[in-house]
Amino acid sequence: MLPRLLRYSEIDLAAWDACVHSAQQVVPYACSWWLQATAGRWDALVEVDEQTGRYLSLWPLPVKWRPWGQQVYQPPFTQQLGILGAAWPLLRGVATIAGHYTSFYTQLNDANGLFSLQDSAPARQLSLTWQTRQTYHLPLDQPYATVRAAYAADYRRRLRLNEAAIVPLLVTATDDAEPVLTLFQQTKGKAADLRSRHYRMMRRLVTSLRKQQVLQVLEVRQPETDELLAGALFVHYRTRLVYLFAAASEAGKKVGAPVLLLDSQIRRYAGTPELILDFEGGMIPSIARFFANFGAVPVPYAALSFTQRPWYLKWMR
Repeated sequence: MLPRLLRYSEIDLAAWDACVHSAQQVVPYACSWWLQATAGRWDALVEVDEQTGRYLSLWPLPVKWRPWGQQVYQPPFTQQLGILGAAWPLLRGVATIAGHYTSFYTQLNDANGLFSLQDSAPARQLSLTWQTRQTYHLPLDQPYATVRAAYAADYRRRLRLNEAAIVPLLVTATDDAEPVLTLFQQTKGKAADLRSRHYRMMRRLVTSLRKQQVLQVLEVRQPETDELLAGALFVHYRTRLVYLFAAASEAGKKVGAPVLLLDSQIRRYAGTPELILDFEGGMIPSIARFFANFGAVPVPYAALSFTQRPWYLKWMR
């Protein structure tokens, strides 16, 4: 059975979330409440059990409206989507939806695998292209001492120095994500090209994550002044611990506060069967090295795209 294209108004959100939660692919970004916070509305390819109405598989397709047609895009703060649930031919799915969108860009999940498109008829017809992206994963099924032994020597030294300090820096949990967002805006926001709408979107997402009880906000503050040195937002969903958003001041970087934040989570969850810390990034070399220094390994996933001319331009050669 091939999936069919559903518009947002046709999607059964309860069946949707049941499928996402039971899927072999662990993709928190595909939950309806995550997509509602970051995309608002979306189309989807959905395979439905006609007798029970249960969703057997799905592929979220966030859509933007433009004067020249609809575009499928990857929303901010949504690293991976792709096919969840029972497997079916991805390229046949692309061929099914191709005529509905003038442009298409989506990032699959790392369980969908990589593949070659060169010899496929749908790929040639659509000028479909793909590129390899990567995130970094650190399995947390081993004891903390084993995981820590794989850290870079400098990270282990920083941790020992902090542990031996008269007044060590401490990692504390908080319910308030606003200081982390403010610190990011003050330090990296301009370079990251985040606008006001992105911070509004993140605040909506934080509200949803808190409601779903999957959000963890951690901070490192300067003991004498209470200055925020670094903070991070983590999402614990099924067998994934996602390093979603983080910020650090220059003073925080100098004292290794980001290392303390991640080490605290590794210490907390080490020895948990099947749990993976997803660093949610790694395309920038310096950031990739930061993640690799914890012993994390690169994990590839694919990004697909195509562009079609509007109907009124197709006569042009």
